[in-house]
Amino acid sequence: MAKIYIIDVTNRDGVQTSRICLSKLQKTIINTLLDKMGVFQSEFGFPTTNHEINYLNANLELAKKKVIKHMRLSGWVRAIKSDVETAFKNVPNIKFLNLSISTSDQMIKHKFQGKIDYKGVIKSMTEAVKTAKKLGARAVGVNAEDASRSRLEYLTEFARAAKDVGADRFRYCDTLGFETPFSIYERISAILEKVKIATEIHCHNDLGLVIASSIAGAKAALDNGVDAYINTCINGMGERAGNADLVSVILAVKYGSGMQKYKLDEKIDLKMAWKICKYASYAFGIPIPINHPGVGANAFAHESGIHADGALKNRRNYELYDYEELGRGEPELVDTGRNITVGEYSGIKGFRNVYERLEVKFKDENQAREILELARYANVHNQKPLVEDELKFVATHPDIAKKIFSMIPDAK
Repeated sequence: MAKIYIIDVTNRDGVQTSRICLSKLQKTIINTLLDKMGVFQSEFGFPTTNHEINYLNANLELAKKKVIKHMRLSGWVRAIKSDVETAFKNVPNIKFLNLSISTSDQMIKHKFQGKIDYKGVIKSMTEAVKTAKKLGARAVGVNAEDASRSRLEYLTEFARAAKDVGADRFRYCDTLGFETPFSIYERISAILEKVKIATEIHCHNDLGLVIASSIAGAKAALDNGVDAYINTCINGMGERAGNADLVSVILAVKYGSGMQKYKLDEKIDLKMAWKICKYASYAFGIPIPINHPGVGANAFAHESGIHADGALKNRRNYELYDYEELGRGEPELVDTGRNITVGEYSGIKGFRNVYERLEVKFKDENQAREILELARYANVHNQKPLVEDELKFVATHPDIAKKIFSMIPDAK
């Protein structure tokens, strides 16, 4: 039976959000947390962008070492043969790619401005897919940018051409958040009735419909007998009004009315939700809204008399799901006394104190000083204090950390 899988694009579309950024260490920690959450794939960056190269290769090394145990790491490139060749030159061990090109009349006429026509779009895409497969890609997704404003006949032709040359998935991109749940279901169904290919649903939130449209698109794929891959970003980050929020999508699939017969990837562990959303909030420097589904401060808060009484009698009166399922419920302690932290100017004694509290031990003084130096670099790299997961990562994987902290390609 077809299933719904999660492809998280926080480290690609999320970091394209205006006015925010993530360090390469923060992107790496997000990958490790997504892996623990059971996410199928992380679109972890741009293999044609020079400052990403060391980070991408380092994360693939983490996957080889089984630090990232199950999750696929995929790169995003334009559906251009030369871009694919550059991707494999820069990141030789990459095995998963998504190739993107615009398909709407609006984009072809007013973005490409005569540089490429409708036939040229399909030709460029098919050449890129064949090149990726030839160079060693295990799976290739093909992105139809602005699919929601593209002609259905042309989209169907595009999807068929992609499948014929070996593409594994077709990504239906609602690039401007134009779709409604009704229209996206009908359009994806119309394509899949003619071309059976696993389908990614990539929606934006310009009209506030991103979760509903993502779920409707996935439903269309499953109703037509193919797997659905919903694209998400942690805390709903993403360009303009954002992408589909990771936790909201999972909750909607698990608890939404009429969704019970549809299967979600069994590897998903919702108990990681609280931790991963809090970390992303810290890394992005953007608070989680108090009314955010599942992880917001008010998600399980009741004040009015009728609601409080009902929730106390039986939580199902006013709660669809349990806060424990999202990894919530344990008290969070705040130290109000002396607090020693690790920063770019830390000394060895304060550094040792911090790591002793984390129960991290060093074999000797030399190792401790080596990790101290890396922790200093990490603070400069992040431009903010390191949190527990980051401190432990630096101590546990110092060689990988060194590669991540330098963004000059081929730096030793």
